[in-house]
Parts: sequence; structure tokens; C-alpha cells
Amino acid sequence: MKKIQMVDLKGQYEKIKTTVDQSILEVLDSTAYINGPKVHEFQSNLENYLGVKHVIPCANGTDALQIAMMGLGLKPGDEVITADFTFAATVEVIALLQLTPVLVDVDEKNFNIDIEAIKKAITPKTKAIVPVHLFGQCANMEAIMEIAQEHNLYVIEDNAQAIGATYTYSNGKKAKVGTIGHVASTSFFPSKNLGCYGDGGAIFTNDDDLAHTIRGIVNHGMYERYHHDVVGVNSRLDSVQAAVLNAKLPNLDTYNSARIKAANAYDKAFEGQEKIVTPHRDGAEDNHVFHQYTLRVLDTDRDALVKHLNENGIPCGVYYPIPLHLQKAYKDSRYNEADFKVTNQLVKEVISLPMHTELDDEQISFITNTVINFINNN
Repeated sequence: MKKIQMVDLKGQYEKIKTTVDQSILEVLDSTAYINGPKVHEFQSNLENYLGVKHVIPCANGTDALQIAMMGLGLKPGDEVITADFTFAATVEVIALLQLTPVLVDVDEKNFNIDIEAIKKAITPKTKAIVPVHLFGQCANMEAIMEIAQEHNLYVIEDNAQAIGATYTYSNGKKAKVGTIGHVASTSFFPSKNLGCYGDGGAIFTNDDDLAHTIRGIVNHGMYERYHHDVVGVNSRLDSVQAAVLNAKLPNLDTYNSARIKAANAYDKAFEGQEKIVTPHRDGAEDNHVFHQYTLRVLDTDRDALVKHLNENGIPCGVYYPIPLHLQKAYKDSRYNEADFKVTNQLVKEVISLPMHTELDDEQISFITNTVINFINNN
């Protein structure tokens, strides 16, 4: 059996080595390292893939989220509602911009932001909602957009983990996540479903005026060299990373299908295990593209399971071990523990198993048998 990796970037690279190497060599030959042709080519190709009017590449996913908020003109003190159960970058940029983060609980089944919790959190100061498509599964965008329209709020999709996922509306209409809200951000961190070989990110929007504003922000506020029209930052996707992404983008649907296939195999192996809750899926199969395959383990010492898996050569992760509302940086007297029942339970139970495009049946069998044997014998 091959060595089990949490993410097998080398195995993936070996299958597309010729294409990736050639794409990078074209950048080296051109010496257009910043904002070169490869960046524009990738931007156009990603716009076509997503069916969105504007993709604005930038340096990383955290910048993408911050720049999206800057583009909307949110002001210090404005309240932004987002999920308590997610990576810190989501709330980090809210705080950095001196906005007021309002953390709310998540849905027990899909771990995405709870719709009723959003409704309860809205005040006259609320200006935006940031749904996170956690672990690769679409948040309930139809309901979120209805709330936003009713209360005149912006919706900023945090799509760092779900690029390529498809949201299906109640009437059967479909749209790629990241194209539904007013603006969206994504990350191209190497382990993502579409990852580069360093840092990278992008902002998506169908709003022409907002896209224009954001294009200035990512480049020091310039539309014309040395003419600074807005307050900006330095956040550009470099051409080498764009070359990698351009080589990988045609494979994204194949990559996501491989992840879904691996998730299906995991699900089948865990059938009938009363202490194991496999990932819930809302709607069609491509609603969840499995950036992570995250279990809940009930009546089990989760941390002991992590140790056991590591001792058996199986990497795993706990995403996330501490709720954001309990992190030292984001504690706030406004929060009531009773409002975070689901998140407070999830952080004790979740464990993410290896998930990537190169997983094979032998590896999945070994992983699942090791998990089952531990849970049933402890």
C-alpha cells in the first residue's frame, strides 16, 4: 500500500507534470512575473468555468475576503454576521477592518451557517452576511439571499473550500458557488480542490462597478500607474501561480469527482456504525465537493482516535478544535454560550480523514477499518 497522505500533491502533480512544467516555463521565458499574460488567461478561463462576469485574482484567500469587504465600502462598527465554526480568516478580516464580527451557530447536519441564527442576529447595524461553504458543501444560499434582500444586506461568499461545487435552487436552477452572492472570495492554497504551488486567491462578482473598485484595491488603488484613486493594498496573483492554476483548472471537475468517489467509498464502509456520523449532503451530488471528509464520532474519545490513527500511519485533522467565539482574539461579552450549542458539540466530535484526488480503495479500506476497530473496541 502506498503511504497515506492527508493531501497527495505529488501524486497529483505527476499526472499533469508535462502540462504544469510547460506552463511555468512559458512564464520564465516571458519574464512577465507580475500581472503577466498567464494571469489574464487564467482569469478569463475561470470566469468562463464559473459563469461569472468578473474574476479578480489576488495574492491569497484571506486577502480576497478582506478586499471584497473593502470594495463594498463597509465602515468601522458595521456588523457582519458569519459562522462560529470555521477557520479564523473569515472573522480575522472583519476585525482587521474594524467591523464588528457577529458569530452565530451552525446547522447540526451540514455544519454551515444556521439560517434561523442569522435571522436572530440581525440588528440595525448589520450590513453583511458571510456564509462559508464549509468543507466543500454549499451553504443554503437561497434562504440567505432572501434574508439579505429583505434586510438590504450584502452577501459575501467565503468559497475557500468549495470551488466547483454547484448549488441547486428549489426550482431546479443551478449556479456555481461563488457566483450567487454580491461578491465572493476563494483561496488557491495548495491543498484546496483547485490549488496552486504557493499562495493565491481570487474575488468573484457579477457587479461591474464593484469589480472596477476591487481591481483598483488589489493594485495599490491604481487604475493608471502612479495615480491612486482609492485606498488599496498590494495583493496580486503572480504569473507562476497563475500558470499552475491554468494547467489544473481543466481538471477541476475530474478532481472533484474523484473526491466525491472517495467520499462515497468512505460512506459505504461506515454504514451501520452507530457511533459514526458521516457527512450530510444536501441535494445533488455536486452540492458537496469534499475539500474535507469530516466525521462526527459519538461517545468516543476523539483525541485518542487521532493519536491511534497517527500511530498507524494515517494522517488526520481536527477542523476546528476551538470555536471562534472562544478564541482569545475574538472573545466578546455579547456572546451567550447557549447560542452555540451545535458548534460547542462539534469541536469535541469532528475528525477529518485523508481526502484528495489520489486516494485508492486499498488506502480507504485500511483507514476505515482502523477507525471502526478503534471505535468498537474503546
